[in-house]
Amino acid sequence: MTDLVTRRVVQHDAFQRRHIGTTPDAQAAMLAAVGVDSTDELMARAVPSAIALADDAPSALPPAATERRAIAELRALAARNTVRTSMIGLGYSGTITPAVIQRNVLENPSWYTAYTPYQPEISQGRLEALLNFQTMVADLTGLTTANASMLDEATAVVEGMLLARRASRAKTARFVVDADALPQTKAVLAGRAEAVGIELVEADLAADGLPEGDLFGVLVQYPGASGRVWDPSAVLAGAKERGGLAVVAADLLAMTLLTPPGELGADVAVGSSQRFGVPMAMGGPHAGFMAVRAGLERQLPGRLVGVSKDADGQPAYRLSLQAREQHIRREKATSNICTAQVLLAVMASMYAVYHGPSGLRRIAERVDTAAHRAATVLESKGVRVRKGSFFDTFVADVEDADLVLARGRDAGLWLRKVDDTAVAVSFDETTANAPFNALLSAFGLPLEESSGFALAKFRHVPEGLERTSEYLTHPVFNTFHSETGMMRYLKYLADLDYALDRGMIPLGSCTMKLNAATEMAAVTWPEFADLHPFAPAEDVAGSLELIGQLEGWLADLTGYDAVSLQPNAGSQGELAGLLAIRGYHRANGDEARTVCLIPSSAHGTNAASAVLAGLKVVVVACDELGNVDLDDLRAKVAAHAEHLAALMITYPSTHGVYEHEIRAVTDAVHAAGGQVYIDGANLNALVGRARFGDFGGDVSHLNLHKTFCIPHGGGGPGVGPVAAKAHLAAHLPSHPFAQQAVQGGPGRFGGAPVSAAPFGSPGILPISWAYVRMMGADGLRDATDAAVLAANYVAARLGDAFPVLYRGDGGLVAHECILDLRPLTAETGVTVDDVAKRLIDYGFHAPTMSFPVPGTLMVEPTESEDLAEIDRFVDAMLAIRAEADRVAAGEWPADDNPLQGAPHTARAVTDTVWPHAYSRETAAYPFEAATHGEGRLRAVRGKYWPPVRRIDQAYGDRNLVCACPPPGAFE
Repeated sequence: MTDLVTRRVVQHDAFQRRHIGTTPDAQAAMLAAVGVDSTDELMARAVPSAIALADDAPSALPPAATERRAIAELRALAARNTVRTSMIGLGYSGTITPAVIQRNVLENPSWYTAYTPYQPEISQGRLEALLNFQTMVADLTGLTTANASMLDEATAVVEGMLLARRASRAKTARFVVDADALPQTKAVLAGRAEAVGIELVEADLAADGLPEGDLFGVLVQYPGASGRVWDPSAVLAGAKERGGLAVVAADLLAMTLLTPPGELGADVAVGSSQRFGVPMAMGGPHAGFMAVRAGLERQLPGRLVGVSKDADGQPAYRLSLQAREQHIRREKATSNICTAQVLLAVMASMYAVYHGPSGLRRIAERVDTAAHRAATVLESKGVRVRKGSFFDTFVADVEDADLVLARGRDAGLWLRKVDDTAVAVSFDETTANAPFNALLSAFGLPLEESSGFALAKFRHVPEGLERTSEYLTHPVFNTFHSETGMMRYLKYLADLDYALDRGMIPLGSCTMKLNAATEMAAVTWPEFADLHPFAPAEDVAGSLELIGQLEGWLADLTGYDAVSLQPNAGSQGELAGLLAIRGYHRANGDEARTVCLIPSSAHGTNAASAVLAGLKVVVVACDELGNVDLDDLRAKVAAHAEHLAALMITYPSTHGVYEHEIRAVTDAVHAAGGQVYIDGANLNALVGRARFGDFGGDVSHLNLHKTFCIPHGGGGPGVGPVAAKAHLAAHLPSHPFAQQAVQGGPGRFGGAPVSAAPFGSPGILPISWAYVRMMGADGLRDATDAAVLAANYVAARLGDAFPVLYRGDGGLVAHECILDLRPLTAETGVTVDDVAKRLIDYGFHAPTMSFPVPGTLMVEPTESEDLAEIDRFVDAMLAIRAEADRVAAGEWPADDNPLQGAPHTARAVTDTVWPHAYSRETAAYPFEAATHGEGRLRAVRGKYWPPVRRIDQAYGDRNLVCACPPPGAFE
């Protein structure tokens, strides 16, 4: 095989040259530092020969396309989609994304390349935006506290059910579900409830009230899937009288007109914020939400943004109550959610900021009036519209529903078939005055001269349900209504943050790599963005083809036989894979196989997902090198042989090394009748070099938001497809509304759905499609090589100053390395927190802190960074080591030094009084002496000033504030 450096020379015009940051000359220097002659030698030494792909291994991927060719092919796929006016509803609505939000948030790398705000000092902008989201949701639902978003509405309902179960005093496994709940929600609920032993009882709550018997909770859809609006307060009160909790799935736009759930007696409100300016995108990504009454804050799953104070006593935002996050709780978890939909939550919150409370109400009134006007017109022409109050959706009885849908489609509409003789019609912001004659055509009625509905305001809210309470009264929702004001507010928030557009984010296990502009281009095309997830297959043929191609490419790259793109987060992919294993064992009559072995080094979500799949977690020890302890594994396999369902293992390991005994591990599990789940979090070290399915994997989830370039978006969106061998394929997640474009095509599986939409988040799949298409098999392999080279270069340069905790055979690491700071702390008193915060002064986001080992930093430079940036990081770490040594030598006091005082704001270093034992220059510009060449030039010209000093984490947990504080708090 020709070496990577040579290949890169002859492929000057390939996209991979733009994606991979290190040049051939730079790689030659890096190889010399590592002590190898070529990347092929590096990979041959690092990757065990027993699992390595042969150089001539065939690939199903097409040759790499240029950027222009890839865009042209995406245009051709988009042209195969037909966008019609959607009147389907079911929780997905047409919406108008304000151009200022599309341009300055969705298309802005300052927002979409940011990471989860675990370093809050450099995340104040997105934290403020998320606090706006929480305030918006809490206000509109009438509850006390909302979290910073959920994955979608269906999974938010599941989390509401699980919250009710653990918070209820009722001793029963029964949960009552509204018959008028969204059908996709009921489908997801059914699969998730069965796995953890919950009994679902469906009832027509509006007509019949609560069924008899015990319950731990009830779900009410408000308004219902049919559009029905009714007062559920008696049902909610009845559930609480029996010791249960009341969960309401609410429409945020309707809540501007209707009495909110909190005022009706709900304990929990859930739903989706999609119709607040986020395109339907064939089902996602969208930001779900959850809000709770006072007293349930610590039961909330997901992330919760709160207000604390910094070292100067100034208010500052942070993630609150992090100890309740599920990936920390591991096998004690009650949820496996470890992410959110930050980018989409930001968009939804800014939609509310843009329109304000009066603007949102006007939109709701227009939608409500249009729906009622349409129903009135249809009734006047002889169509039977079902009686009852509704908001934006009504149901009409017809002779032939299929005929109505076909005529509607010919007229440019998507309508919804309820059954053979009933059709539902749903209105939204985009259809409030548009499809009048088209709707008449659908119902076979004569057209009228007017092309739109008269919008004289009706009063349709049932008596006693009209909202009287105020909402969105905070100034942030009542200030930025001009284009200038909105643009400047978004720019102000973006400037507070550190994202990939500023510099490297070397987070181990998170793979913060380039999200190229060409990859992102198709996301906002209306042919992809304006599709309803339940649109007819013939109208989404292009998207289905794209999905099928991407599934095939991912299957080929991983060595599996089937891929489901439905899971909309890595944690959901984990769950889907384990549910497939569970389904397989049960189909074979092995219902006793319920034990899941998990190494002690594993990602915390592994254990959480196993619990939610109904499995019992048994921990396997790791040896001193970070590998799975084979003796302990064999002992655990023997002890649980009859009950062994699966082993979950991450490869390369969570410790950042290629375990050479991986085949022995997988063979031992298979010999006992278990299945092997290989966590795909570290796939960026394997693509093109080895495949999970070839060395014993039965199923894996992949992180498209890591290895395959979907941006992290400040903590979401993500896509976590699940890939499996043929014997598990039948148990992968499917969906009751999946479009069957071709026999054996997408949606062909038989497992329960794990997300609301048939294909999860199709709106961002063009990103990964474009990445694979433009890189090709050779480019993807080169990216792997470059990532592994970068990590080993960092380990080589920093190993003397900070011991590399784990190395594989030959002293090499995989795509990340763990720097052990515990000796530094013992010698100098400088902690891992001090180093992380001091890196901010040097212009960096810190690596992953204290995972998987406390007191360490896990560094992953990725293939996208150039050598100047990698060297700048290495130089900064070496300079910090020197600063720590000065503390140890007594040059600076242990309680007053630049590490302990970091990060330093511009205000702090320009204050009239400077009380510190170190200089202002040392505080503010440490990189001038620590870096050189291009790295120094970047650091000086691009100095990042954090907006706040170090944040007091404990104060924020003791004094929980999770909504927008008054403006005076910042004076």
